[in-house]
Amino acid sequence: MSAIAATDKLFFERDDAALDQATASQIVGQALQGSDDGELFLEYRESESISLDDGNIRSASFDSGLGFGLRAVAGEATGYAHSGEISEDSLRRAAATVSAVAAGHSGTFAEPPRSTNARLYSDDNPLRLMDFSARTGLLGEIDAYARAKDTRVRQVMASISGEWQAVQILRPDGTRVADLRPLVRLNVSLVVEHGGRRETGSYGTGGRFAYDFVTQESTWRGAVDEALRQALVNLDSRPAPAGEMPVVLGAGWPGILLHEAIGHGLEGDFNRKQTSAFAGLMGKRIASPGVTVVDDGTMPDRRGSLTVDDEGTPTSRTVLIEDGILVGYLQDRLNARLMGMRATGNGRRQSYAYAPMPRMTNTVMLGGSHAPQEMIESVKRGLYAVNFGGGQVDITSGKFVFSASEAYLIEDGKVTTPVKGATLIGNGPDSLTKVQMIGNDMALDPGIGTCGKSGQGVPVGVGQPTLKLSGLTVGGTAA
Repeated sequence: MSAIAATDKLFFERDDAALDQATASQIVGQALQGSDDGELFLEYRESESISLDDGNIRSASFDSGLGFGLRAVAGEATGYAHSGEISEDSLRRAAATVSAVAAGHSGTFAEPPRSTNARLYSDDNPLRLMDFSARTGLLGEIDAYARAKDTRVRQVMASISGEWQAVQILRPDGTRVADLRPLVRLNVSLVVEHGGRRETGSYGTGGRFAYDFVTQESTWRGAVDEALRQALVNLDSRPAPAGEMPVVLGAGWPGILLHEAIGHGLEGDFNRKQTSAFAGLMGKRIASPGVTVVDDGTMPDRRGSLTVDDEGTPTSRTVLIEDGILVGYLQDRLNARLMGMRATGNGRRQSYAYAPMPRMTNTVMLGGSHAPQEMIESVKRGLYAVNFGGGQVDITSGKFVFSASEAYLIEDGKVTTPVKGATLIGNGPDSLTKVQMIGNDMALDPGIGTCGKSGQGVPVGVGQPTLKLSGLTVGGTAA
């Protein structure tokens, strides 16, 4: 069954359906007359989460929701109305609200997206492919395995979650695009204790597929092993030093620094409004030679991937920085039109209750030619940051602060003592120019990223090779 046919059954052909497709198209067409752009976004979502703490199921939840968002765009203005009820009456009320934005406006309605991607993930609903008891049983196995693996384990926390989202985008010319989106995730956190000292470690994995991947023994045991490894490393850590020093960033998840410090600054809305540190720099060198950054929403099964974005535009592989030169921005339809650029398939929204905006999908720095060990050996004294926790960035100035959840000292070209409490402080545009060596080991994160912007959270992916940067400020707690 096609995605259009499947979503028609959810929105227009249910036994209790209060709206048919022909009526919806007629209302949308009338509401958006005189607008420059807009669409009806229909969504059905099922989601669940099960968590375990110290051998007991702490919580189990299931939720389902159905609704629509109707948007009209006139110039820079947007009218948006949404409802948790899909009916002719609710759609007509929404149409009356959003049509006011185009009153007196005589826009030429933008052309619809002309193509779509091949399917990037399964249509299947993961919540209905595995018995609930099997998922709760898995969490119990995780607890038992972690405790048997090391006597220093004091607490085991694990969770498994999944969702299935069905969307249909309907435009006033009758164009319709649909997508069926699975998403699952497994998380494990451990607390270890030795000599009166307690430390934690965690690991997660997931993507756009069914539960069968994360419930494989090799997957969940690997998650436990990695969480335990991190916790034991932290158990041996000492306070991090402070000061300016070379920093080597590990491959994979440390790409979250790239996502936050650089990726947001390359989103179209911030650049159109001239509030990004990268505004006005198109075609100019903003990074060291060799630095190439792409945002790729077309990677199969990845957490940040989408067959089409939430405006119906096919996602794409958008080159943002090429060999150090700024060559692209991430665009939704509104900002692309106002900037005279093409939409890149980055119009995303958290749910039908929100209007879309430019957002990242999977943001990756491509690999170079240096071996990771070569970078370590080139550092007399510095920091090797392997994993990151939280961080924040100021889009306008580009300044960022990130905390390293796993880091080590580099002394005389060797990785030595693990350190705790290290933070990286810098400026996104400036840090790009400090990239001295790019590794040949580009890796993607394990599938755990969620990005927040303007109160909306969406799943994303990151990736990068090992990188050596000169002169970043490290904040630490060592005297």
